[in-house]
Amino acid sequence: MMGRKRHSSLRSSKEDMEAVRHSPHTPQTESAAYRLAFADEEFMTSEDLRGVRFQLEYLKIEFRLREANVNSTVVLFGGARIPEPGKPAWAAKTDEAKKNLEANSIYYEEARRFAQLASLTSKATDFTDYVVATGGGPGVMEAGNRGAADVGAPSIGYNIVLPHEQAPNTYVTPQFSFNFHYFATRKIHFLMRAKVVAIFPGGFGTMDEFFEALTLIQTGRMDRIPLLLFGKKFWSRVLNLEALAEEGTISPDDFKLFSFVDTADEAWEIVRQTYNLPRIEHPA
Repeated sequence: MMGRKRHSSLRSSKEDMEAVRHSPHTPQTESAAYRLAFADEEFMTSEDLRGVRFQLEYLKIEFRLREANVNSTVVLFGGARIPEPGKPAWAAKTDEAKKNLEANSIYYEEARRFAQLASLTSKATDFTDYVVATGGGPGVMEAGNRGAADVGAPSIGYNIVLPHEQAPNTYVTPQFSFNFHYFATRKIHFLMRAKVVAIFPGGFGTMDEFFEALTLIQTGRMDRIPLLLFGKKFWSRVLNLEALAEEGTISPDDFKLFSFVDTADEAWEIVRQTYNLPRIEHPA
């Protein structure tokens, strides 16, 4: 149930919606004009109500996370196409892509392990802090939610409606399996509770989220948090950030805003030292 139930002597919206369902069928009651505004799908999805839908999409997730006392998250971004080790690269379109995707499956395991470390830390807070959050889909996202499930921890899936695929992976905690229409509200929820952002090899979406977080930190719109780029070899090949510094469009000091890492243990040690967290037992 959303929010806390309070006493009210007034009829509830649910009661009136039920009453309307039992109205006699007449030309008047069948008219779109007669529908209760909040139960009128055509009205609620109209262009003029876009701002209201933004607010509703933000509030629904916010209320549920507050109810569960989720204060902070560890966010994992990464490619949906990266397979679990030993599994075929289902998304590969060429032999070279297949070879590379399957080689990058090592990051599925590192994401899973990183999520285990985060979730074991979260357990000590009764799962109020350092809760794993992903985009809810396959690949690296699945690995993150799976790592949390491995150690009996809840995890969040911020799915979004796409023209194809993108159903929640089976490791997302059902009560935290969210779905978005707007990328904008999804981005807000990804970052507003983030104490750590881990970026694994991926495509446009992964780079979009990396640069979003990097820009917010660079401009002081977001607190400085561990921003971890998994796979120095991968990212050094696909992003020439040094060229930006040479051209003067970023400062050399901007390289201090993120860290290259290759393993979950290396990455979590950065997190642990940043927040002065206790050491945890090695996950199996």
